[in-house]
Amino acid sequence: MPRRSRTFALALTLTVAAPLLTACGGSAASDANVVTVYSADGLKGENGDGWYDQTFKDFEAETGIKVAYVEGGSGEMVQRAAREKSNPQADVLVTLPPFIQQADGKGLLQKYVPAGADQVSGAGKAADGTWTSVVNNYFGFVYNKKELTRTPATWEELLDSTYRNKLQYSTPGVAGDGTAVLIKAMHDFGGEQPALDYLGKLQANNVGPSASTGKLAPKVDKGELLVANGDVQMNYAQAKDMPNLGIWFPARNGGKPTTFALPYAAGLVTRAPHSANGRKLLDYLLSRTAQQQVSEIGGGFSVRQDIKATDPDATALAKLMSGVEVFEPDWDDIDEHLTSYVDAWKSATGS
Repeated sequence: MPRRSRTFALALTLTVAAPLLTACGGSAASDANVVTVYSADGLKGENGDGWYDQTFKDFEAETGIKVAYVEGGSGEMVQRAAREKSNPQADVLVTLPPFIQQADGKGLLQKYVPAGADQVSGAGKAADGTWTSVVNNYFGFVYNKKELTRTPATWEELLDSTYRNKLQYSTPGVAGDGTAVLIKAMHDFGGEQPALDYLGKLQANNVGPSASTGKLAPKVDKGELLVANGDVQMNYAQAKDMPNLGIWFPARNGGKPTTFALPYAAGLVTRAPHSANGRKLLDYLLSRTAQQQVSEIGGGFSVRQDIKATDPDATALAKLMSGVEVFEPDWDDIDEHLTSYVDAWKSATGS
């Protein structure tokens, strides 16, 4: 996987009249002037000030097509679309990796290359055209700047008793950012077993499972937690209203801080009830207008290589990422072995 809640029980956030979604595909599916989006949380603002809020508003004004929006954890969104495969209700699916690859593997996405996709790097889109990233993002952690006298630096220090019942990360396999904890640990510790050994020890300080990454940052800001996982785009946007929230990237003792790209990737749902509208929305999300607003409004990074943001937020984000080593996960391997990795994590942590 606040402004956005990465909830396992789906939070339904409307940009259209309530009856449109209450039927869960009833009136929405029959309305020719609607497009239904199933999305991981993180891009919609609690106060109507997120990137989705602005782009959906502009899209509706330009096309007359209303957006019906359903939000949840990346894994849950894919599961919901899979349950509806015989009678699809969504037109566009937006999730973090490896769940977008999982959706593709389940046959939930049809091929469509949006206008502007030629400006997205090869790593940011499917080779077969089934999905394209719409907002770049990076995995990270947050900490309480008021309660901690310095920014945490390493994985190892999180084992200290200072963090007992003051640390929490979202659940791998359910939340995209929770799965990212496992992916980063496997990279930083040099393999699956060393990562599981560490996470097993960390469990002594862990408050417990959370299906919602977005709900952790407010707890950190209030001091209920000292440290939690998140992602740069979401937490940067939250920090504007949460003064005690700081972003950091764990390193191994003696090593450099690391992270990896965790983009929001979008695809057109197979047999979407409003495929034409879905195509129009995907085109709009990759348009220059929408992409130029990613940093200033969304706190994220444009996926278009021909857009070089220079606004103050883009400058601050670049400074935040300075000195952080970015690695590229083997998403094919993670997609193939995700279930076994999650099962091993459950066994190691007793979750």
